[in-house]
Amino acid sequence: MKKKISIVTPTYNEQDNIKKLCLDISNQMSQLNYEYEQIVIDNSSEDQTVKILKDLATANPKLKIIINTKNYGHIRSPMHGILQASGDAVILMSSDFQDPINLIPKYIQEWENGNYVVMGQKNTSDENFLKNSFRKFFYRFITLISDNQLPLNVTGAGLFDKKIIDKLRSINDPYPYFRGLISEITKDIKLISFHQPSRYKGKTKNNFFTLYDIGILGIIKHSKIPLRVMIFIGFCISVFSFFISLIYLLYKIIFWDSFNVGIAPLVIGFFFISSIQILLLGLVGEYAINILIQTRNLPLVVEKERINFN
Repeated sequence: MKKKISIVTPTYNEQDNIKKLCLDISNQMSQLNYEYEQIVIDNSSEDQTVKILKDLATANPKLKIIINTKNYGHIRSPMHGILQASGDAVILMSSDFQDPINLIPKYIQEWENGNYVVMGQKNTSDENFLKNSFRKFFYRFITLISDNQLPLNVTGAGLFDKKIIDKLRSINDPYPYFRGLISEITKDIKLISFHQPSRYKGKTKNNFFTLYDIGILGIIKHSKIPLRVMIFIGFCISVFSFFISLIYLLYKIIFWDSFNVGIAPLVIGFFFISSIQILLLGLVGEYAINILIQTRNLPLVVEKERINFN
């Protein structure tokens, strides 16, 4: 009996890419000796993506579609799609061809060699130099502070054995940091280096807010260091303030008539301490938001429609 591969491709407004993506995946899998399903989970696209998908699904029963009731973002929707897969292994790929289709047989080969997790590692990229450099810096930073060893330059795309998927199903996390979860489950991750091309067509859906969201999520989900740094900063500022106050007091006592403290040190000190407090309070707020999300226990997504699921 042939093994089954599930390929999950999240979409949102990908009308220019989705037809080619589905056809290329179908052509690639036809060259391999495996059963397969492609699960496209759509975040309530506002263009013609859903219509194109429905037309393709009519001719290809292996193409399965989940349409969400609204846009649940690039964190929750892919995770939900992964959990709906029925294959012996699940491959997660983007819909814009920045995860090359020709990585599929490489993923599968490494899986057959006994690796439960095989992920793509983009060591070079056609992205804007500044953006790519910032991404690499962030990957190194979060790996440095994380409680677990996170692989560098990895977005989460790759292949995951059914045993790993079953572990993910047992974790009730309504807002997961996917690559962090994988590192929580196992440290044995096989990496395949690749060059990341530009998007095939269309515009990226990522912006400052979505990148900040996933960045801060990775920090607060998988590191206790920021909270402990707050304590350290508070202690250092307290000690520094005490010695500065002591120095000013001694100067005033010794030079009582000639030493004028002035208002400048007070203003500078006030704004400095206030800015530190606001920064740390914001970081505490991010942890509080995450706790709130966990306690509400909302579903990853709410589905509007399923197509070609038995």
